Amino acid sequence: MAKDYVEKAKEWAVINVSGKDRCGVISDISGVLARNNVNIIDIGHTVIHRMFSMFMVVDVSQSSVSYRELKGMLCGLGKKLSLDVEVNRLEDGVDVTSRGSQGKSHYVLSVIARDRVGMVYDISKCLFDEGVNILRITLVARDKLITIEMLVDIGARSASDVGRVLTGKGGLLGLDIVFLREDVFKREKRLVVFDMDSTIVDAEVIDEVAKRAGIDSEVKALTEQAMDGVIDFKESLRKRVKLLSGLSESVLREVYGGLRLTTGACELVRALKVQGYKVALVSGGFTYFTDRLNDVLHFDHVYASKLVIKDGKVTGEIEGDIIDERRKGEIIDELMGEYGLVREQVVAVGDGANDRQMLQNAGLGIAFNAKDVLKKVSSGSISKENLVGILDVLGIKD
Repeated sequence: MAKDYVEKAKEWAVINVSGKDRCGVISDISGVLARNNVNIIDIGHTVIHRMFSMFMVVDVSQSSVSYRELKGMLCGLGKKLSLDVEVNRLEDGVDVTSRGSQGKSHYVLSVIARDRVGMVYDISKCLFDEGVNILRITLVARDKLITIEMLVDIGARSASDVGRVLTGKGGLLGLDIVFLREDVFKREKRLVVFDMDSTIVDAEVIDEVAKRAGIDSEVKALTEQAMDGVIDFKESLRKRVKLLSGLSESVLREVYGGLRLTTGACELVRALKVQGYKVALVSGGFTYFTDRLNDVLHFDHVYASKLVIKDGKVTGEIEGDIIDERRKGEIIDELMGEYGLVREQVVAVGDGANDRQMLQNAGLGIAFNAKDVLKKVSSGSISKENLVGILDVLGIKD
C-alpha cells in the first residue's frame, strides 16, 4: 500500500502562490487546474497583513496538458495577477513512514504570553531540542496577549513526557503552555467548568473572611495545606469553618463587597455564553458568595457548600454536601450526562489539589495559576494575568 502511495505521489506537483491579497485568487488558480483536469489533493492558505500565501498539492497524472504547459499557464497567470507562483514536481515521492498512524502523534500546542520579542524563537527552540516537528503555526493577538498555536508531531515520544518538559521550560521562559492531542483539540467543546477561589475571583474567600475575624494565620495555614494536598479538603474546611463560629453575617457582606474578579474573568465567561457554551461554577467555597457572584456572571450551574447562618451569626457548621475533590469530579460526570456530552467536549479550570478530579474528568483540564500538584494532572497551565487566553485555546477569536 505504501509503495502504491509513493508511485502516485510521483505524479503530484506542489504549487506555491504568494503576493498581495485580492478577491478571487483561489478561484483563478483552481480554475486553471479544473479546466485542465488537474485534481487538488491538499490545500492550505493564509492571509497575514493583506499578504496572501497558498500551498497546493495536485495530481497531474490525468492532466489534459503537459506538465510544462500547465506550469506555464500557472506562472503566466501569476504574472498577470502580480503574484509569485512556483510549481514543482514531487519527483522523489514522499515520506510515508508515519502515514499509517497519521494523527496519533499529532498534538496542538497553545503558547500564551504577553507580547514580547523572541516568543516564537523560544518555543520553537524548545520543540527542536525535544525532537518535535512543527507542522503548522498560527498567531492570534488579543490586545497585548499573544497566543501561538502550533500543530506538532511528537513522533514516538511519550506525550506525557513531552508535555511535562514543555510546561516546565515554558514556565522558566514566562510562557503558558497547553498541550492537547489533535483529535481532542478538534472536538467541539460545549461545557466549561470553573473553580471560584483564586480562579474566577482573585482571592481565597475564606482567607479574606478570616482576616476580618482576626484568625487569618490559622485559617490560611489550613487553606494552603488543603490546596497543596497535604490534608484532606473536607477535614480542612470543617476546621476552618469551626474557627469562624460566632462571626457576624455583616462580615461576609463586607468580604463579598471587597472581592474582585480575576482580570479577564468577566470577558471570558460572557464570550463563552455568547458562543453557546454551558458554563458552570463548582466551588469548595460557600453558596453565600457563589450565589451573589452568579447574579453578576449568570452561570448555567452553580455548586458550593452551604455555610450555616443563624440569627445573623455563623454557627461554625456546614449544611449538606461539602464540594470536595471527589464531588467535583462527580459533578463533571453528571453535567456530561445531562447534556449528552463526551469528555472531549468538556473543559475544567481550577487552581488547587481540590480540582484534580475535575480536571482529570474533563477532556481539557487547565491549571490556572496553580499549585504543582494540579499541574501534574492538567493539559497545561495558564498564569494569573492570562485567564482570557482560554478563549484562544478554544479557538474563539472575538
